[in-house]
Amino acid sequence: MTSRERVLAALAHEPTDRVPRLLYEEAIGYTPSIERLLRERCAPKTPLDYFGMDITGVTFQPTTLPRERFAEWFGAEAETALASGQVDEWGVWWRGGGFYHFAHIESPLRGVQEFARLQEFPWPDLDQPYRYAGLRERVEALHGQGFAVAAFAGSVFEQSWYIRGMEDLMMDLAAAPEVAHYFFERTAALQQRAAAEFARAGVDIIITGDDIAGQNGLLMSIETWREFLKPRLAATVQAVKRANPAAKVFYHSDGNVEPAIPGLIEAGIDILNPVQPECMEPAAIKRKYGERLSFWGTVSVQRTMPFGTPDEVRAEVRARIRDVGRGGGLILAPAHVLGPETPWENIVAFFEAADSTPMPES
Repeated sequence: MTSRERVLAALAHEPTDRVPRLLYEEAIGYTPSIERLLRERCAPKTPLDYFGMDITGVTFQPTTLPRERFAEWFGAEAETALASGQVDEWGVWWRGGGFYHFAHIESPLRGVQEFARLQEFPWPDLDQPYRYAGLRERVEALHGQGFAVAAFAGSVFEQSWYIRGMEDLMMDLAAAPEVAHYFFERTAALQQRAAAEFARAGVDIIITGDDIAGQNGLLMSIETWREFLKPRLAATVQAVKRANPAAKVFYHSDGNVEPAIPGLIEAGIDILNPVQPECMEPAAIKRKYGERLSFWGTVSVQRTMPFGTPDEVRAEVRARIRDVGRGGGLILAPAHVLGPETPWENIVAFFEAADSTPMPES
């Protein structure tokens, strides 16, 4: 099987020769420390080719809008950040820190109370055709090499709080719902446009997601999620399916997201990520929802990948293939990006175990 054939068969809950597997970063981008490690160890090959990963990612073209349009929202202190690229196209200042890839998020609309002023804030131009120039050709080239292709269409809750500030947005949900609806509607509209463009270009897996949960449960009531976020997620799924019914929609949330899983299924989500094993038992989630969902992830990045031995990595990989891969529906990956503590030997063990473990019979 080619990688793409393997991925599509797994997502259709059909037999595969082995489990599809990859590092999560190959779809969304590598963190600096892991990128350096892989560049040194995989050279002259790319990580994609060195490990023969089954999925790789594409994205839209960079914006041509000037970052200086955000200057008035930060003041003089952000002049250097604007010039150096620390402020992204959404106007969010990723203030660099001294600890690996972590950054402090400076939200441009934090503390702004006047709704009219909030509505003056400039938005990205992800609704413009030039952002998707050449996309179909890039996807077709990767398909021609045998890869499945994924693309991140953006978040709604997360992107909104990046701009608004977490505390302010949570207060909006409780005390000024029209403000929360405004931010969610603007971010969702751009997510839907990007998702539909990716689907039309032939992308196999459209990545969406919001960290709506912590390790002990949801960050908001399930009623709040259903009112504010579920309808917009369903609209994104519908936009994808209209553009390309064969495309699969992926939803990411760290933490214990189980209370929202029935709603995610109702919204039309095909793939749940990452099924974080510190918060949810992957085998139990498979038993309960495996006929209606596929799963991407499941291998611990808090414990096993960074701090386990290679044998412990192999044991967890084998357990996931046995318990979650049965009957298809598993794309095996570390649950999130790898931390800088992750040793090369554990990455090798992940792929060795994935490739040597036979798929269980249904």
